[in-house]
Amino acid sequence: MKVRAIRGATQLAEDTAEAMRESVVDLLTTLFTENELATEDLISILFTATPDIHSDFPAAAARTLDLGSIPLICAVEIDVAGALPMVVRVLVHAHSLRTHAEIKHIYRGGATALRKDIAQ
Repeated sequence: MKVRAIRGATQLAEDTAEAMRESVVDLLTTLFTENELATEDLISILFTATPDIHSDFPAAAARTLDLGSIPLICAVEIDVAGALPMVVRVLVHAHSLRTHAEIKHIYRGGATALRKDIAQ
C-alpha cells in the first residue's frame, strides 16, 4: 500500500460546537466512505480552522468517530482578506491502494467554492 494525502473542507453554518461536530463528522464520514478507508488505514489527520471559529476544536468533533488511536492536530488557517469564512480544512494521511488520480478529495457545503475543480 502507498501513503496518500487526501484533502477536504467544510463550511460551518454557525460557530457552535454542534455545528462543528455535525460538519466535521459529515466531512470525514464522506471522505472515508468515498475513498474506502477504514480506521486502520489512517496515519494522521491535520485540521485547520479559519480564525473566526472559536466554539470547538475540529479534532474534538473527529474523536466522536472513534479515532482515539489516530494522531489528530488542529491549527489556525492564515487570515487572508476576502477568504471564505467559517471553514474547517482537513488533510488526511492514509494507507491506500488507490493512485493519486483515484483519490477523492471532499469539499462540502459552501467550501465547494474553494476547489471547484475537485469538489465532489
